[in-house]
Amino acid sequence: MKAARFVVGVVFVSSLAVGCAGSSPVPTSPGGSLPGTWALESIQPAGEAEQAKPSGATYTVTFTNGALSTRADCNNCSGPYTLTGQTLVAGPLLACTRAACPTMAFENTYTRLLGGESTVSLSGRTLTMASPRGVLRFKR
Repeated sequence: MKAARFVVGVVFVSSLAVGCAGSSPVPTSPGGSLPGTWALESIQPAGEAEQAKPSGATYTVTFTNGALSTRADCNNCSGPYTLTGQTLVAGPLLACTRAACPTMAFENTYTRLLGGESTVSLSGRTLTMASPRGVLRFKR
C-alpha cells in the first residue's frame, strides 16, 4: 500500500513538472539563486523615468554569505545584507569609497536605492529590487 501511494505521488509530481515546463517565466523568490554577481541594467527612482546604466561605467552587486559588495563606477561599497522570503535588507549602512567618478549623480542615486529594505524578485536572468525609493534591475 505504501509503495502504491509513493508511485501515485511520483506520477502526480512528474505530471505537474511536465505541465509547467511550457509556461512563461514567473517571478520567484530569490532564495538560493541570489548569491553571486549581478550587473546593473537600470535604475528608476520613485516618480522618475527609468535610467539605463551610464555607457562605459561598471555597476555590479555581489551577494555572498550575508555580505554585499557593489562596484559603482570607480567606487566600491560593502556591508551586510539579510534575506527573509522576498525582503532583502542591505545595511543598515554601506561603507563606500568616495572617489569623484564621472557618473557621480547616477552613483549617488544607485547607492541610495540599493541601501535599506527592498522586495526582490527573479524572472529568468533578471533580478529586480523594488522599494518606495525606486527600482533597480540587474542581469546575470
